[in-house]
Amino acid sequence: MCGILAVIGKRDPQEVKSISKRMSHRGPDESDFHVCPKTGSMLTHERLSIIDLTTGKQPIRGTREAYVVHNGEIYNHQQLRDGILSHHRFRTHCDSEVIVHLYEEYGYDFLHLLDGVFGFVVLDGERFIAGRDPIGVKPLYYGRDAQGRLYFSSELKAIADQCVELEAFPPGHYYTPETGFVRYYKPEWFAPEVATREADLDLLREKLTESVRKRLMSDVPLGVLLSGGLDSSLVASIAKRLLGPSQELHSFSVGIGGQSPDLLAARAVAASIGTLHHEVEFSVEQGIAALKDLVWHLESYDVTTIRASTPMYFLSKAIVERGIKVVLSGEGADEIFGGYLYFHNAPSPAEFQAETVRRVRRLSTADCLRADKSTMAHGLEARVPFLDKDFLDAAMRIRPEDKQPDRASGKPEKYILRKAFEDALQPYLPEQVLWRQKEQFSDGVGYSWIDTLVAYCQEQVSDLEMANAATRFPHNTPATKEAYFYRSLFEEFYPGQQCAQTVKRWVPKWQQNIDPSGRAAEAHVQHEAALFKASPEKISV
Repeated sequence: MCGILAVIGKRDPQEVKSISKRMSHRGPDESDFHVCPKTGSMLTHERLSIIDLTTGKQPIRGTREAYVVHNGEIYNHQQLRDGILSHHRFRTHCDSEVIVHLYEEYGYDFLHLLDGVFGFVVLDGERFIAGRDPIGVKPLYYGRDAQGRLYFSSELKAIADQCVELEAFPPGHYYTPETGFVRYYKPEWFAPEVATREADLDLLREKLTESVRKRLMSDVPLGVLLSGGLDSSLVASIAKRLLGPSQELHSFSVGIGGQSPDLLAARAVAASIGTLHHEVEFSVEQGIAALKDLVWHLESYDVTTIRASTPMYFLSKAIVERGIKVVLSGEGADEIFGGYLYFHNAPSPAEFQAETVRRVRRLSTADCLRADKSTMAHGLEARVPFLDKDFLDAAMRIRPEDKQPDRASGKPEKYILRKAFEDALQPYLPEQVLWRQKEQFSDGVGYSWIDTLVAYCQEQVSDLEMANAATRFPHNTPATKEAYFYRSLFEEFYPGQQCAQTVKRWVPKWQQNIDPSGRAAEAHVQHEAALFKASPEKISV
């Protein structure tokens, strides 16, 4: 993972390198650049070394004159090298290099061949192509300056003050000057009515296991984020099974000491599956003190994103300090299987399915953004097995009647995912975790986190400011003082409506209280802290 910047059009290289350094946290290991001799267009790269630590420096040149910069991971790069690109001569062992060779082999029609996550730009004289992965796991922005030059960047902060036009690059698309934006990712499940397959639990288990296997690819130490919820716990359990008893796997959880439901559940999972477990504790006061830095990194003012990113931000810092550079995480399962508690209120199977499709298609603005930017703030790469293309195709085609929760008939949220990994002989997870109620990450770290945060924001915004919110913020006008406070922080770093328009708000449906906390849902049941305990190493931030 890393930070990329492309400027299409001639500009002073020193200026471009300077604005690229605004993303140096994404690539602390090394940096480089390429200036096209024909056009003066420029590629820069801030590198976090994960695959091919010695020869994988970017930009990478192809066989001829094309160069690529890439942020992400291509999981099938070896299959491509050994298969359709076997006649190409490669300069590195880096997974990113296959992108430029695919371009040289197929022109613009190659993104469907990539299995991975990515934001990239290939520059070939006056020709270029930029692309983003199918779901938008990795961030990418684009803009145009007053002189008409185009910019593509991993983060908003690099180009927000350079461009007069600015937007988030749409997931599942590529862009060329000849074609404009082209959607290359068009799965059948985009249409909710095609979800007609009966749930195949064996297939779900096989596809998720294979997805985790792909994401163990690394030349550096790898760990797992373990919240103690179903999704991250399954990923951790599968990873440990694949690695086997002889290979150590570090797991990490975060919470407010003494009151976190997640810490207790994570201890139970770690003891059961045999990871070397670490707990990171933070205080509410530390979280509040970090908000300004966090908004700068997140490039968002969404309430849910900020609430959930704060503990992940502290967790990532502690993980990197232990020498881990890659972690697996559980994002995406709640969108795929209707795991949020508000899904209990879905009025019909058809509307349930339509909402899962909408949520998955908007992940780039929500959980994917949070997972990437709160980890990459410290140079940590997060991999998300639930958002694998093959797994998505299997899971999103399942009929909504099999997914929709119904507690009256003993079907909690994500019922079929739980059943797929229910194994009495060789349990994947402790029973009380496999069937644990959905607890949103920002709640699970400790209920006092959100409660105190809301109270703090109430004190920072006056009634008069709130009454005039629509005047100050006509786009996405904040509806609460908490939202107003975050929007004010965002405006300090990213002023103007064009920056504000890159942010989408996460709001639950089908419930009277639209606060994004899971505890606002009628279906939420307060947990008793009654999980068995282990003795992890505690880390304070």
